[in-house]
Amino acid sequence: MIIIYTDGSSRGNPGPGGWGAVIAFPKSENNELGIKNIEWVSEIGGREDHTTNNRMELTAAIKALEFISNLGDKNLETEVIIYTDSEYVMKGITEWIHGWQKKGWRTASKKPVLNQDLWQELLSVTENINVTWKYVAGHTGVSLNERADEIATTFADGFDPKLYNGPSGQYR
Repeated sequence: MIIIYTDGSSRGNPGPGGWGAVIAFPKSENNELGIKNIEWVSEIGGREDHTTNNRMELTAAIKALEFISNLGDKNLETEVIIYTDSEYVMKGITEWIHGWQKKGWRTASKKPVLNQDLWQELLSVTENINVTWKYVAGHTGVSLNERADEIATTFADGFDPKLYNGPSGQYR
């Protein structure tokens, strides 16, 4: 199992933006939460000069899935759980996306789907991965979600956060 927390941020909407993800590799299949049950942690993130919060939320999920797809272990049977605090991402990927596809990437009101390029990219990167999407309320003290937010906002503010990649025993 791989656990991912993602977040996106923009300063102004649109404005400078950042995205962040914390990718955790648990010691056993039964331990979803709690850093002491995690074996390895990788943090990733980035920025864009002119973007929206929703684009950064989607980008965080895409980049995290690309990261795990590029790992040496190509066992696509591994379950991936993505926690997002974005209702837009959560509802988009679990409820709306298949309707948009059937309607030629149009909404129920027949308007073009916003961020279609990123939704299509997200569909592409999830194609061969067993992904479960879960919503987590933001800013409620969930440590890995808080860290994803910190990475995203630091990049959005134009700074480079120190990103961690290593064993959990040395993490935060």
